[in-house]
Amino acid sequence: MSAPHTSHATGYQGLDPAEAARRLASHGANVLPGTTPKTLFAITVGVLVEPMFLMLLVAGGLYLALGDRAEAAFLLAFVFVVIGITLVQERKTQRALESLRELSAPRALVIRGGEEIRIPGREVVVGDLLVLHEGDRIAADAVLLDGHLDVNESLLTGEAVPVTKLPGADAGQLFASTVATKGVGIAEVRAIAGATAVGRIGQALADTVEPASGLQLASRRLIRNLTVGGLLLATAYTLLGWLWDGHGLLQSVLAGIALTMAILPEEIPVILTVFLALGAWRIAKHKVLTRRVPAVEALGAISVLAVDKTGTLTQNRMQVAELRLPDDSAHDEGATGLPEPFHALVEFAMLATPADPFDPMEKAIQQFGLHWLTGTEHVHAEWAPEFEYALSPDILAMTHVFRGDARDAHLLATKGAPEAVIDLCHLGAADAATVLRQVEAMAERGLRVLGVARGEWRGEAWPRSQHDFDFRFLGLLGFVDPPRPEVPAAIAECRGAGVRIIMLTGDHPATARAIARQVGLSERAEVITGAEMAALDDAALRERLRHVDLCARLKPEQKLRLVQLLREGGEVVAMTGDGVNDAPALKAADVGIAMGERGTDVAREAAALVLLDDSFASIVTAIRQGRRIYDNITKATRFVFAVHMPIIALALVPALLHWPVLLMPVHIVLLELLIDPACSVVFEAEPADGNIMRRPPRAPSDSPFAAANLRHAVIQGLGFAGILLLGYGLLLGQDVAAAQGRSAVFIALIVGLFLLTLANRDLSRPALARAPAKNPWLMRMFGGVALMLAVVIGVPFFRGVMGLALPDAPMLLATVAMLAAAIVWLELLRRAARMR
Repeated sequence: MSAPHTSHATGYQGLDPAEAARRLASHGANVLPGTTPKTLFAITVGVLVEPMFLMLLVAGGLYLALGDRAEAAFLLAFVFVVIGITLVQERKTQRALESLRELSAPRALVIRGGEEIRIPGREVVVGDLLVLHEGDRIAADAVLLDGHLDVNESLLTGEAVPVTKLPGADAGQLFASTVATKGVGIAEVRAIAGATAVGRIGQALADTVEPASGLQLASRRLIRNLTVGGLLLATAYTLLGWLWDGHGLLQSVLAGIALTMAILPEEIPVILTVFLALGAWRIAKHKVLTRRVPAVEALGAISVLAVDKTGTLTQNRMQVAELRLPDDSAHDEGATGLPEPFHALVEFAMLATPADPFDPMEKAIQQFGLHWLTGTEHVHAEWAPEFEYALSPDILAMTHVFRGDARDAHLLATKGAPEAVIDLCHLGAADAATVLRQVEAMAERGLRVLGVARGEWRGEAWPRSQHDFDFRFLGLLGFVDPPRPEVPAAIAECRGAGVRIIMLTGDHPATARAIARQVGLSERAEVITGAEMAALDDAALRERLRHVDLCARLKPEQKLRLVQLLREGGEVVAMTGDGVNDAPALKAADVGIAMGERGTDVAREAAALVLLDDSFASIVTAIRQGRRIYDNITKATRFVFAVHMPIIALALVPALLHWPVLLMPVHIVLLELLIDPACSVVFEAEPADGNIMRRPPRAPSDSPFAAANLRHAVIQGLGFAGILLLGYGLLLGQDVAAAQGRSAVFIALIVGLFLLTLANRDLSRPALARAPAKNPWLMRMFGGVALMLAVVIGVPFFRGVMGLALPDAPMLLATVAMLAAAIVWLELLRRAARMR
């Protein structure tokens, strides 16, 4: 809940906080019927139909049929261990996603106890007073009490044209989940949750099905191909053992199951689900909320970051810093009084501003005016405009029309972009040039500048356009919005990471240049304006954007075109936005980023990420985290493929060479219990590389499943498999008992699994080199490996089930020799890869 502040809505007290809490407890939360988290039963059923689980059951049944009750009991016990591990992983992922969903739930601004507070939409109760602004999604069915709103009700009616709402039971009916597109209002809640119109027609908006990400689709294709290939190979292997080698059918099927279990890389879906969900949760800790989890994988590929200046690069703490009259006399911040000549300028700036504004610049105007003019005849709190001309793409100015003393006389107050106000005042060329020089000088000091004018008009029917009035230019207001202190360092980090930053602003080009200079955004001083963009065709604009980093006097709808052209040029684009008009561009960007503090609900819902603190530095942190997550998925994938190679080879080759069996299903299940946590815990917690923000973005076509990454893993694993098979063959050649030889190879394989974990953490360092960043799970994994070996080798029951023997000194020496050869192999391969 946000900190309360006194409500500007005079006369409205709203519910008492205690009464609101009582109603929430009595009537329940304001949530629509949606999907519920997976139950324990549903997760268990999901495990029961997994191929690996079904193979464990079949293998257990075959052991029983062969009379090996101990092996059967051991395998079936592992069924429950697998279910337990899956439940822990699923619950961990689910908790991360639930916390993200809670953060991303709609919010509402309500009046309680005479103060405005922002609360989660689920806490809105019947009788609450909602304060609604442009871009808000309405939290409940309500009736407008005060103000004027245009509302998009297409969700209910299918009509895209906004509906005008006026105070009253008939004309002011507001419906939950519709969007205020224009205006300000106060409404009283009449129905919540399932009792709302949208609830009654069964809309479940709270949860939507998450589309699969590019990585998830690629992994599914890979696993499908490997599964088909593995089943064909295992079937051939089973038939070969039965028909050619003369083994019994059940024994051959058991060997085929062992091979299938060795081939299936069922850890890949776990890696992607866990890494992306926990990655989104970690990013949320840095004040960046992930609304769509697949966006996490795109973060590491961002090559262009298009950012709003106001509030993202700057603090969004607008203050009137300078007033300037047409005769060039000025009033600066810090002056002890406001001279009389400036009173009219401030008075008409206030009249052209809503009494309870939402925009930071308009808030600054009201605060400045009330500070200096309270107690004078220049404050008109009781006046309400009869008519308003809103800001439009054609005229970047707004006019409020007030009734004058005479019956048909009206007073006009206008403010807007200086160029637009000059145009409305029909200034001569010399006067216009003088004002524009003033504007340029103020903008070069980093000030945002507005022009103010007044006018009189007589008549009954309002003219179609503000151009039909006669205005008199009163002067300029300069606003200061200082850059955020953390921005220069974050921009430098971005540039070091090869991410280009483009500033988007509706301000004057000189203001854009001044702020860019202060934060070190670009060494290129060239600016392109919205008007220049409109005059260029797509090819010319695409070429121009290669050389320009500052876009000024930009209209929101031009952001969509800018994003589309950058993407067509091969860039991966992240864009920030906060308004209703920004939503199409946020959706079109590879990563749309909405503002959490000042952004509209519409922008937040269109975006993939939401900045909870609106800070540019948080975007850079998210990019760093995105790169770390992608790196760790790549490392974990490489490890999975490397570790499956020796398991496949040790299950397949001994039978083909008529050696005693090396790996049985019980061994493979034991290995899977180590491989799963290594993937989903150890690699997920791997810290970022030291150079992660000193290298260019990855290409969008890159993938952890790319041939180069998998080739390295396969060669790694095959080399290790060759060492183990060579060792086993030499031991058998020395007439060593099969159980002794199996023990030596199995111990080397289990410890080698840990070696492969170390080797794939960082290909730039030897496997046993001490990494600069610590992973707290590595030593825990080593402890788990040591404990598992101690139990399997030391406890007679487990030793018997596994077909192992207590290794004597020569066997331990053979194990050490195999591991030493594996370390040398991994280091030679690493150096060869780096040289290549």
